[in-house]
This record gives sequence, structure tokens and C-alpha cells, in this order.
Amino acid sequence: MMNKPPRKRKKATSGAFSGSEPPASSTNEDISQQVDPAIATITVTAVEVPELTEQEQSDRLHLERKVERAFFEAGKALAQLRDRRLYRSTHKTFEEYCRSRFGYTRMAATYKIAAATVMENLSTIGLQNAEITTDGLQPPQMSTIGLQNVEMSTSGLQILPTNERQVRPLVALEPEVQRTAWQQAVHEAGGKVPTGRIVKDVVQRIMERTKVPNTYQIGEVCQIIVKDNPELRGKGGCWAIISAVNEFSCTVETWNSEYTIGLQHLKSYNYLPAECQQVREISDRISRVYSSGLEESVQKFLEMLGKLNRAYLTDLEEKVLRVLESEYINEI
Repeated sequence: MMNKPPRKRKKATSGAFSGSEPPASSTNEDISQQVDPAIATITVTAVEVPELTEQEQSDRLHLERKVERAFFEAGKALAQLRDRRLYRSTHKTFEEYCRSRFGYTRMAATYKIAAATVMENLSTIGLQNAEITTDGLQPPQMSTIGLQNVEMSTSGLQILPTNERQVRPLVALEPEVQRTAWQQAVHEAGGKVPTGRIVKDVVQRIMERTKVPNTYQIGEVCQIIVKDNPELRGKGGCWAIISAVNEFSCTVETWNSEYTIGLQHLKSYNYLPAECQQVREISDRISRVYSSGLEESVQKFLEMLGKLNRAYLTDLEEKVLRVLESEYINEI
């Protein structure tokens, strides 16, 4: 009888395992002991953000103000270019110069200049310290904190406009009313810089309460009444030919510029249509000659012609103007 070979004994697997692969039961046991992902705590290493130094804080404020001053500086610069006629060596009119050099329409340049004037007006008082009425009906008692240097800031004592759209609706108002309207807009914006829409709505309500029917017509000749509008300083009595009739203001052309001004700054001459046409022709002639940069005494003469209380020139005035025109034509 042959002996059977001995059977190989199986290795015990209970309580221990060998190799890199754990048994299934052990794996299931580990999974069952894992933490619920919904309540797991994740450790994130915090990255320290250094605070701004005093110099960096100063630089930030300075740069922010430069951004905020952009439209203001542009308007002031355009006003200088216009008033000093610094374009006269290359362009006959300010309108042509703006379109050629900056791509601005006549209306766009006028609005930028007007917006800068309003900004300067708003910057003369501590607006945030002013008492603000809830309805804007009466001008409030305002703190008169004078500023030697116009600083546009949205913190501290003042809350001032930061772009042209916020200022544009105020152009048609008187300086004192501009301040009242802006304060009301700041109030409605919760003490922050208001949007152009908020400012426009405030101005609309003020104008509706004091609305004067705009009966002017395009081509009508008026006289400029300066009152206390700094933008019109030196233009008192000038011919103003209506070029656009707006709801609360008119856009007018003078012999050397264009303005959008409130109705309170205009007084019609009540000229007949033919007389209005004569004034326009004379005004155009003055503009062409004045662009040549003549001597101061000659310029004063031309400025005087642009303020006449009549729609015609005397024989002597006509002769002098023709002489100047001939000199100008010879120069170009």
C-alpha cells in the first residue's frame, strides 16, 4: 500500500495578514471608521497680508485723487485753451481745434468745461458738514470751509463728484442751488457719492418747482446776463445766438465760443428774423478776424462789436472791420 503524500497545511489568516493588501474585512472596517466629509475639519494655512505702510497709504490716496480729478483737470485745461485762444496758430475756431486734437464735438467740450466750473463751485464748501434738508426745497445753512487748493476726495470733510456724469445735470442751476442739489443727492445716496441718475432726478425736481417755460427759438439773438455764474465772467452783454433749446437751458454761440447756460442768464433782444441773421453774419466775421491773434487794442475793438445793442454796424465800424478782414486774409 502506497503512502499518501502529506497535505499542505493552510496558513492561519486570523488576527494578522501579510503582504501589502489587507483583507476585505479589514478594508471595510477602516472605511466604516472614517470621518463624515460633511463635518470634516480642513486645516488651511493662513497667508499673512501685510498692512500698507504710511507711505503706501499716502501714495494710494494721491493716486485715487488723480483718478478722481481727471475730468476736472480736463475741463479746466480746455477752458484755458479756449479763453486764451491757444489754438489760433493752427485752427480758426475752438470747435475745429477740439475735433481735430481730441476728437471732441463742440457740445462735449462745452460740457467738460461747464462740469469743471461746477466742480470748482462744489469744492468751496465742506459738503459733508452741511445740514441737508430732506426735500431740497430751501438752501440749507452750509459750513463755509474755504479751500485754497481744490482737493477732490470722497472721504474726510467732503463728498465730491468723481466723474462728469455726476456733475452734468447741475450745469443749468445757479451756483447756490448747485450746492443744495448736490447735498440732497449725497443724502439720497446714503452719504456716498451719488450716481448721475440720482443727481439728475434731484435736479429735475428742483427745476420742476421753479420751472420757467423755455420760449427761446433756434437762431434767436440774446444778451448774456452774468449774475453770479463764474463761467460767464467777462461775457456780460455779449451776443448769444441760440443754437439748441433744452428743457431748462439753452446752448448759445458767441463770437468766440459756445455755452450751455440757464434761462436766467439770457435776455432776448427781440430782433426780427432778418436782424438775427445780420447779427450772426457779423458775429462770424468777428470770429474769423479775432482768430488771427491781433494786437490787444484791436481785440478790444472786436470784443466791443460783439456786445453792440443793435443788429448792424455803423459805416465807420464796417470800414474798420473790412480793413481787419483784408489784413487777416493777406496773412493766411
